[in-house]
Amino acid sequence: MLRPEIDALPDSQIVEVWKMGFEIPDVIGLWVGEGDIPTPQFICDAAADALKAGHTFYTYKQGIPALRQALARYHTRINGVPMAPERITVTSAGMNAMMLIAEMLVSQGDNIVVVSPVWPNFARSIEIMGGTAREVALEPGNDGWRLDLDKLFRAVDARTRAIYLATPGNPTGWLMEHEQMKAVLEFARKRGIFVISDEVYHRFTYDRPVAPSFLEVAAPDDPLFIVHSFSKSWAMTGWRVGWTVMPQRVVGAIDRLIEYNTSGGVQALQEACVVALEQGEPFVKELVERCHQAHDLVVKRLNAMKGVHVVPAPAAFYVMLQVEGMGPSLPFAKRLVKEARVGLAPGSAFGAGGEGHLRLCFASSHERLAKAMDRLEGFFGKR
Repeated sequence: MLRPEIDALPDSQIVEVWKMGFEIPDVIGLWVGEGDIPTPQFICDAAADALKAGHTFYTYKQGIPALRQALARYHTRINGVPMAPERITVTSAGMNAMMLIAEMLVSQGDNIVVVSPVWPNFARSIEIMGGTAREVALEPGNDGWRLDLDKLFRAVDARTRAIYLATPGNPTGWLMEHEQMKAVLEFARKRGIFVISDEVYHRFTYDRPVAPSFLEVAAPDDPLFIVHSFSKSWAMTGWRVGWTVMPQRVVGAIDRLIEYNTSGGVQALQEACVVALEQGEPFVKELVERCHQAHDLVVKRLNAMKGVHVVPAPAAFYVMLQVEGMGPSLPFAKRLVKEARVGLAPGSAFGAGGEGHLRLCFASSHERLAKAMDRLEGFFGKR
C-alpha cells in the first residue's frame, strides 16, 4: 500500500491542459514555463568536450569545485556581496534543491508557510514529507501584486518550519523589495525558522537590471536558503542543474541527503555550466531583452481585448490575466485550447489566489506570440 501522502498527491492541472494539445493540431502552447530557444551552442560544445575527455565518473556530491567557485564569483558580481563557495551546493535541478530542503526541514505534522499563487511543486514536496503547505495569497490590484506581511506572519505557528516565497514569482511576476525582505528575515530570526527564497527568475526583470535578493540583506549565517537554476537564464531547462545557497552550518546535512537521493550530479554538465557562467552574459542579456519586448507586445495586445485584464508585473516571463465571466479557470483553459487553439495554464494550478486567472508564458518568438494574440483577439473580441 502506498503512503497516504503519496496516494493523495494531485495531478498537475497544467499538464492536464497541456495533454489536450497532443490531440488538437496547430495549438499554440503558452502553458509551460519554458522558452523556445535551445541552449546556446558554446554551452553544448563544453558538455560534449567534457564527455569526449572521459569526464563520466562519480564526482563531488556538492558539485565540482570549479562550478561552486564560478557560482560564488557570479553572486559576488550580481548581488554585490562576498560569497564563499563552501555555502553553495549544486543540485540535480532547482526542484531537486527544493526536495532536499523539504527533507531537511519537514517532519510529519509540520508546516511551511507558502506565498501564493506559486508554482505548485514545492508545496507537493512538503506534502511528500508529511507536512502541510499553509498558503498566504498575494493580493492582485491595478498596480500589481501585493503581499500583506501581517497576514503572512499570522500564518506562522508552533509547527511552522519555514516561510517559502518565489521572487520574482511564477506565475505572478511579483517581486519582493529589500524592505520587506529585511522584515521577513527579522521575523524568521526571532521565531527560529528558515526563509526559503526561490530566485530562479532573478535575471528576468524589466524595470531594473536584476531582481532584489535576500542575499543582499542577509548575513552569511542567517536561516536562509536561496534556490537557483540554470534552466531559465541560460535556456537549459532540459539539463536539470540547479544550486542552492545556505548557511555553512547546514551544508553537512544536504551533503548526506544528496548521497541518498542522487549521489551527486553529472560532471560534464557541470563543466558546461562553468562555461555558461563565464561566457554567457551576452546571451543572458539578449534573452532578457527579447522577453522584455515580448512582455510589452503581449500586455498591449491583451489589454485591447474585450473583458481581459492583465495584472501588472515587473519580472519573470509570465502574465496573469483575468477574464470577465470566466468562471473556474481549468474548464475555461480547456475551452481556449479547443476553440481558440491557444494553450494557457489555469490559475487554479497555482494555489490560493490563483483561481480567477490564467497564466500566459511569453518566452517565445514575437511571431509566435503575435499569432497567438490574433487567435485570442478573435475569441474575446476587441474592446
